[in-house]
Amino acid sequence: MLRAPTPLGASASSRGAREQEEATVVGAGRQGDPRSPADQATVRRLNLALVMQRLATGPRTRARLAEDTGLNKATVSSLITELIDRDLVTEGHIDRGGLGRPGRTVEVHPGGPRFIGAELQTGYAEGVLTDLTGRVLARHRVAESMTDLGPERSLALVAELARELVERGGAHPADVQSVHLAVPGLVDTAAGALSFAPNLHWSDVDVVGTLHHRLGWCSARIGVDNDANMGAMAHWAVGDVAGTRNLVYLAGNAGVGAGLIVDGHIVRGSSGFAGEVGHLAIGPSGRECGCGRTGCWETAVGLTALLTSVAEPGDRLRDEHIDVEVRVQGVCDLIAAGDPRARRSVGDQAQWLGTGVAMLCQVLDPDVVVLGGHYPALREHLQDAVAHALRTAALPPGGLRTRVVFSPLRFSAVALGAAYVGIHQVLADPTLVPISPPVREAGSA
Repeated sequence: MLRAPTPLGASASSRGAREQEEATVVGAGRQGDPRSPADQATVRRLNLALVMQRLATGPRTRARLAEDTGLNKATVSSLITELIDRDLVTEGHIDRGGLGRPGRTVEVHPGGPRFIGAELQTGYAEGVLTDLTGRVLARHRVAESMTDLGPERSLALVAELARELVERGGAHPADVQSVHLAVPGLVDTAAGALSFAPNLHWSDVDVVGTLHHRLGWCSARIGVDNDANMGAMAHWAVGDVAGTRNLVYLAGNAGVGAGLIVDGHIVRGSSGFAGEVGHLAIGPSGRECGCGRTGCWETAVGLTALLTSVAEPGDRLRDEHIDVEVRVQGVCDLIAAGDPRARRSVGDQAQWLGTGVAMLCQVLDPDVVVLGGHYPALREHLQDAVAHALRTAALPPGGLRTRVVFSPLRFSAVALGAAYVGIHQVLADPTLVPISPPVREAGSA
């Protein structure tokens, strides 16, 4: 079950929603008055969110929900009825464990809306289809050079990937509530555009507009965000570090970006471009980066840098038409076989990774740093260098208390995080899902 609420935005306040609910019983008032119809609708929406966010953590009876939220039982019953009508919750089992009369639980409806999260990288597109609980119903990845395809054909491939996920997951297009795409680079989330992606060699791409055209077969909400932000979202939502208030996610892929969660909120910066740590000038001098400069960190710690160092041009390890995990495993196999070039290349990457992680920790002082993408497959060759750097290259003496973990989600984290964004939007505002029309009996007019 997913953690709620989300670090992407505010959640309903129990006390605030309860106080506003109580204010509405007086009757209609002036415009701007908490008793006006418009504000009553806002209160209703807040309280629907409040109930959904409680249910996202597990089934509850109506009586328990009333106790947890402070809302009266009649209000809770009314809210549950509406959530059932929106196909978001369903009746569960009879709970006989508490005092008093047994009550039937209510739970998030696993057969309700569906959510698609996708990631587009230089060498692949990956997507997942989930239900409202975050359970993965379908997963698919396509190996392809997006640089060769260009923006239009790459986004067409993403649209076909979404259709494939719907079919594999046994869903109907009308069930899909959102499609969120994660991309590597500078993203204007408000405009739905990719401003600049140096490794893709793209700029000023209307991602949302193009996907709206390509996804005409469904009525889903569409969004785009930075890949590292979505990786951070995935680890904040589920797993051993879920709910960590200060977290850094490093997306190890062709380049390297950081998703930053500080005090429970994703940090985007004044222009939305925070976290582009791969272009800090802490890499080897003279190595040219896709951004056009030299000495960027990702020229030492990115996957492209590693594969270029390990293999010659034309080698299958550098072929983007081969699955990315197969290519990373190929590097591991070379190391296991004692290949000196592979061992030296990974050793160099470990040193540069440790240096950069220590610098990030010195600036941000996070509770946890999560290393994702290709780093988990190389864990045994990277972890000692990173740990040593944190002990020796950062204040205070003896090192920081930051914990470094290798993502169990590996390359799937980003697509999962993108799907979770759509889920959390519904948890924050259940009215985004329309009320289901009543099922007519056969022969009715």
